[in-house]
Amino acid sequence: MKELRRKDRAIPEAEAKALLSKAEYGIMSTVSDDGQPYGVPLNFCIVENCIYFHCAIEGRLIENIKNNRSVSFCIVGNTEILPDKFGMRYESTIVSGNIEEVFDVQKQTGLEGFLAKYSSDFIEQGREYIEKLRERTRVFKMAICDISGKAKRE
Repeated sequence: MKELRRKDRAIPEAEAKALLSKAEYGIMSTVSDDGQPYGVPLNFCIVENCIYFHCAIEGRLIENIKNNRSVSFCIVGNTEILPDKFGMRYESTIVSGNIEEVFDVQKQTGLEGFLAKYSSDFIEQGREYIEKLRERTRVFKMAICDISGKAKRE
């Protein structure tokens, strides 16, 4: 885990992973070949210490990943603005690592991870849905190399 500037707000790795697991979506940050940053909100799932994402067949995100496989992904958990204290309560997790496109069994694993997370009451219908659209979807896997979390809860 990399050093946080605000060490007093650091949370344990297990808690950072728990926040990541329960988040509905996060922001994937990449860099283009000419150095332009790009952040895109994505839903995701976690399977065996890897974060899986799916996206369309082509686009800016894919072009950036081709340029540089090193990415950052962040989520924000619960927040509460404290106007009288000129601050806020928050919790967040940032993950960095390398991303790669997956195929065949790993692609199916990722897509079924989405079913388990977002549509657990509709697994069989979800598998049929996956089968119909699998060729129009790309799946990427990011191994969690570095994770940090922080929170302000008082």
